[in-house]
Amino acid sequence: MPEAAAAVARRLAHGSAEAIRVYCMSVTKRAMLSRAIAAIRANTLIINLSGSPRAVRENLEFIISELKHGLNILTGRDQNCARI
Repeated sequence: MPEAAAAVARRLAHGSAEAIRVYCMSVTKRAMLSRAIAAIRANTLIINLSGSPRAVRENLEFIISELKHGLNILTGRDQNCARI
């Protein structure tokens, strides 16, 4: 639930939720009704995904390549977000 993630969040990661929503809009306009959020608590990234197994799979396939870098920034393993 987005409310549960928001309740424990220390910071929001708006870009992740927005990117997923934009991607989903290319599949269905109903994505505009999404309440999904992405939040950070300590060294944990919380991403609310859509409820259907198909949507979860599609969303993870879309974001998975960027998650490693984001998690490395979050945990202090990487410090530079600029592409080289």
